[in-house]
Amino acid sequence: MGAISEWVNIGSGALEVALVPQIGGSVSSLRWRGIDLMRRLSDEEREAGNVLGIAMFPMTPYANRIAGNAFEFGGKSWLVQPNNPPEKFNVHGSGWQHAWTVTEAGTADARLSLDINAGADLHSYRATQTFGVSDEGLRVTMTLTNTGAISLPFGFGLHPWFDRDPDVTLQFRARRFYLEEPDGISGDPITLPPELDFTAARPLPDGWRNNDYGGWGGEATIHFPTRGAGLRIKGDAVFKHLMLYADPTKPYFCVEPQTNASGAFNRGRWDDPEEGVIVLATGESAVGTVTFTPFALKT
Repeated sequence: MGAISEWVNIGSGALEVALVPQIGGSVSSLRWRGIDLMRRLSDEEREAGNVLGIAMFPMTPYANRIAGNAFEFGGKSWLVQPNNPPEKFNVHGSGWQHAWTVTEAGTADARLSLDINAGADLHSYRATQTFGVSDEGLRVTMTLTNTGAISLPFGFGLHPWFDRDPDVTLQFRARRFYLEEPDGISGDPITLPPELDFTAARPLPDGWRNNDYGGWGGEATIHFPTRGAGLRIKGDAVFKHLMLYADPTKPYFCVEPQTNASGAFNRGRWDDPEEGVIVLATGESAVGTVTFTPFALKT
């Protein structure tokens, strides 16, 4: 992507959200009362068009990695291309690597769309993100439609990035923990052990974490005590999984609501509701909403 000169600003009251449609249909900042509650896209990263420097990007037409860049569905083998070198495997699909079109924009709302026709990409689809800002928070509704000629498995999600303050804490409920295999691939789920449980608010782990939490309860809360604020994330029931990426050597971490389990396409359990894969016939759509609600911390 080349230099970026277009962006969209929406807001209501104390909440301000900036979008950069040309950089993967991404959010570049979420500010409340002048406080950044997502990692803010720097001017340098914006000019470079670096989608890995943004505040939040969409994952579509599936979330996370496909091991071996191939999966079996409908009696056929389907191939995808690696898309994030030096990684070997396709990650997060194609939506985050394309410019999106602004189809609506107001003072407190905007809609972005993306149309992909199968070629280099396996899936043909139309994706939309509808952003609405109120005094309560940011609401993002994702819609994914299969525009191809055959039924295929789909999934989607949001990939926000947060600043890793030394005193940040995270809280959410889940039932399972997916082990991580080499090259970032998701392995088998296990019963959630106490040392990996975030039911009670706790600091981020001291070690590497890049794992899917299955059976997500649909809510996650992040506290930023140094900033005097927190952020509550709520997802519709279609978002059955929450991915946690936390590398203690990095100044950021990620908490990602997603419909499909990481690695679900490789396991091929298409009818398993726990895997969260959505099989869409031609013309069928799936939709889900995630809200981000800021709040003040008590002093």
